[in-house]
Amino acid sequence: MEKGLSGKRIVVGGTRKLDEISVLIEKQGGTPVIRSLQGTVFLAEKEVQPDLVEFVEKGADWVIITTGIGLETLINVAAKLGMEEAFINKIRGSKVASRGYKSLAALKKLEIQPIAVSDDGTTKGLVRAFEGTDFQGKRVMVQLHGETAPALTQYLESQGAEVQKILPYQHIEPETETVKTLCQELMAKECDAVCFTTAVQVRSLFDYARRNNIIEQVADVFKESTLAVAVGKVTLEALKEEGIDRVVAPENERMGAMIITLANYYLKSGK
Repeated sequence: MEKGLSGKRIVVGGTRKLDEISVLIEKQGGTPVIRSLQGTVFLAEKEVQPDLVEFVEKGADWVIITTGIGLETLINVAAKLGMEEAFINKIRGSKVASRGYKSLAALKKLEIQPIAVSDDGTTKGLVRAFEGTDFQGKRVMVQLHGETAPALTQYLESQGAEVQKILPYQHIEPETETVKTLCQELMAKECDAVCFTTAVQVRSLFDYARRNNIIEQVADVFKESTLAVAVGKVTLEALKEEGIDRVVAPENERMGAMIITLANYYLKSGK
């Protein structure tokens, strides 16, 4: 029986479940290549405290929650500062928006009903939900997770908003040598596909390429030869923001489903 990944070199950009994903790639006839683009996401408790205090003092017209764990972490940090009630009350006193189902669940626990909800769990979905909203001169607090969501910030600022970003989790870049190696392999056309399992991995690769003036070459590789693979909608959106439209993504946002979808893509396309 023909295997979809026969003779294919499949790069994995993540750090989790590497053994499982490697076995899956091998079962489909491929060769897994681990190039971690994830870096480290860490709880930046001390760094986030001044931002929390500023939010509690000044409040906001809008509060945008992008992750459930991020909101819960901010509540915990606020509690340590003796400001938990004040923090939650400031959110209650604002217009609230939610990006994904986990952030929606976290808000529900607080009995807060957002008035704007992304229809598909992405930033673009959130922007669609904001259609017709007047942000001119409005103060907007955006809770983020490990990355800065440039497209969302850009949109809000272009609408005249004053944006305060709060990142309870911050991101340390991956090993430079690893990203450099992958860029060299990409430009040498040595990779058939790159599997991205978080948006952070997409940013790590493309930010490195930008800093080193090879962004066009790297982008062209994805447009012409190497296939970009996204585990889910948020990762897919990050690739599209980088101008990469040739992307394979599974219906079911799971790593196993991602590899099977990729194998099926190759079988159907005969490539």
